[in-house]
Amino acid sequence: MKLLSAAMVCVSVVAGCAQAPPSRDVLGIDFVRLPAGEFVMGSDEAPAALAAAYPGLEPQRLAGLADEAPVHTVRISQPFEMSRHEVTVGQFRAFLERSGHVPESVADGTGGYGYNPVYDPATSARGDAFEGRLPVYSWRNPGFPQGDDHPVVNVTWNDAQALARWLSATEGRHYRLPTEAEWEYACRAGGRGRYQHGDDPAGLVSEGNTFDADAAVNWPRWQDRALAGHDGFPFTAPVGRFKPNAFGLFDMHGNVWEWVSDWYGEDYYRTSPATDPAGPADGNVKVRRGGSWHTWPLYARCSFRNWNTPETRYTLVGIRLVRDAAR
Repeated sequence: MKLLSAAMVCVSVVAGCAQAPPSRDVLGIDFVRLPAGEFVMGSDEAPAALAAAYPGLEPQRLAGLADEAPVHTVRISQPFEMSRHEVTVGQFRAFLERSGHVPESVADGTGGYGYNPVYDPATSARGDAFEGRLPVYSWRNPGFPQGDDHPVVNVTWNDAQALARWLSATEGRHYRLPTEAEWEYACRAGGRGRYQHGDDPAGLVSEGNTFDADAAVNWPRWQDRALAGHDGFPFTAPVGRFKPNAFGLFDMHGNVWEWVSDWYGEDYYRTSPATDPAGPADGNVKVRRGGSWHTWPLYARCSFRNWNTPETRYTLVGIRLVRDAAR
């Protein structure tokens, strides 16, 4: 009955918490308090079930999801606070101005990636219209327009760590990236479906900014993978434009991939501790979660795991922070 009681906490206590005034820090980042609790992490859906839900996907894509298993119960032993939204362009700019931090894409002189509609996809191993690394691209310029209320992109895992360290020193509280387990716990918010709203991929049109008919205009070769609806945003959307989940968190599906603290381990779920798992002790790549504005529905599920090297900077990857709960 422990899992049931944790779900009840999400419905009763957290629903009220989500409607309470958020706690705001010096950069204007709003935080929501999440309770301690247990949840079921991962997915072991059969390839046949996924093939029916996501028609047209190649079998190797469905077979490549074994790292989401085995499904296992995880206990988050302490409450924590998570940023209600992804870190925005304006908030990241304010951090740079106040801290003096130089983003990795600028410091190493290689830049980032950017969208270029005249870039020849035939020259790209990815077959898309993103080019880089080039110095012209960075958090300031991903090749498409962004306002201060859009999620910052082209930021590395190391940039996210620098932001957390500066906020910790400035606010006198411990800021950090979420663990992979904390992220999935926050995404599910007491549910067990593929998404915060349930299992239907079509529901993502109102739940998050993912690859739909508006984005597919710029990638005609992927038209058959796009959601049929229109969310109004071919690239990033201002944070908070879609429905929050039961924890009061926005954009847990789509908009930008979010760095988490863990090293990636393909078989980590088989040996991870049941309480507060923090990922392998070392590795080569860091996990990112949640999907982006350019992500197909299969990869925007709560359980999907992706990864990049810590120095990766890309048009699809941003930041969401957590901090220790106030006593």
